[in-house]
Amino acid sequence: IKKVDDKDLKNTKPIIELRQKTKNQSNFIPRFTFENFVVGSNNQFAYASCLSVAARPSKSYNPLFIFGRSALGKTHLLHAIGNYVSQYSPSTNVLYTNGEKFLNEYVKAIRTGMIEDFRKKFRESYDVILIDDIQFIAGIEGKGKFQEEFFHTIAFLQDHNKQVVIASDKFPDEITGLDTRLKSRFSSGLICDI
Repeated sequence: IKKVDDKDLKNTKPIIELRQKTKNQSNFIPRFTFENFVVGSNNQFAYASCLSVAARPSKSYNPLFIFGRSALGKTHLLHAIGNYVSQYSPSTNVLYTNGEKFLNEYVKAIRTGMIEDFRKKFRESYDVILIDDIQFIAGIEGKGKFQEEFFHTIAFLQDHNKQVVIASDKFPDEITGLDTRLKSRFSSGLICDI
């Protein structure tokens, strides 16, 4: 992993070069890197925070929660983290998913009796988990058990020094229907708007 110091974080120019794809990059959009993210006054803090997390997973901000309106760069930053970690630390297992996919896998695991496999996948198989559009899990029917499972997954990841980065279109306290414990967990790290 390329080390990043405070001077690098203050610089708005990206500090990495895109290199060959590694096996971990298969689920990341290759063009979404720190190198080609447009940094401005409205997203500089989010950019620097994501770069810090990418350079030192689970050592900087855990969880990192990014929020802002649609099309401002949240997904780009999540993929940039994934691309960076995959490039500079290929042995680190990274997953990008979103709230809907996470929910669908949970429902499938419940229906097929494979909940332990689901837990193993999300709690033990990855060192860095990037979850986009988390607000999706708040407005579903029967959300109580799912949100409880999600809470325990996030808690497990943090307790085992695994990096969690979450993106949403709203600040945690503004996500209607989201369990209070999840709001608290999301707020326990660093929150940045974009």
